[in-house]
Amino acid sequence: MAESILSFLNLGGPVVWCIAGLSVIGLAVVLERTFFFIKSWENPEKVEQALCERLYEGDAEGATSLLREKDTSLRRLFLAGVNHWKTDGDSLKMLLDGQIRREVFRWSKGLSILSAVARIAPLLGLLGTVLGMVDIFQSLPETDQAPMVALAGGIWKALLTTVAGLAVAVPAVLCHSLLSSKVDDIEETLSRGADFILREKMMRP
Repeated sequence: MAESILSFLNLGGPVVWCIAGLSVIGLAVVLERTFFFIKSWENPEKVEQALCERLYEGDAEGATSLLREKDTSLRRLFLAGVNHWKTDGDSLKMLLDGQIRREVFRWSKGLSILSAVARIAPLLGLLGTVLGMVDIFQSLPETDQAPMVALAGGIWKALLTTVAGLAVAVPAVLCHSLLSSKVDDIEETLSRGADFILREKMMRP
């Protein structure tokens, strides 16, 4: 298996090695983001219910302890609200909006790199194919084979870079779309969480 992969990379030349490097970068981003998303996501209903009970009882320390039990985006948002509970409603809303932006930025890290991988990989594949075709036609007058045989043998090697580029780009586009949708989900969840804090603030100033 390893030998076949190496032979494929060697046939494609330097361009395929560059595409392979992009695939490693893209895979690293996907794995790191997936781990972060799992770590930072939490069911909002359970947290809101538990926090609501403590706020109803006026237990500020209990609310703070509850929110420090896990390090998730939603709990960090709620903790920012609880820590500034005595501020006025407008100031609290501005503070929560800022916290949401910080959390969304944390969730979006690395996605621009994954997007770049998805765009660059097929372009590198096309570049490799064009360079391969140029080499074929340059060496065609010097070959002892029939022109059609030489062309057929060279073209399939040149197309390897296009195959490699698309093989990297398609999963990268898919993963980028899935991860971006998760960022949209967490932004909506945090916005609802901010509304929850502001509502509780109005009911229990």
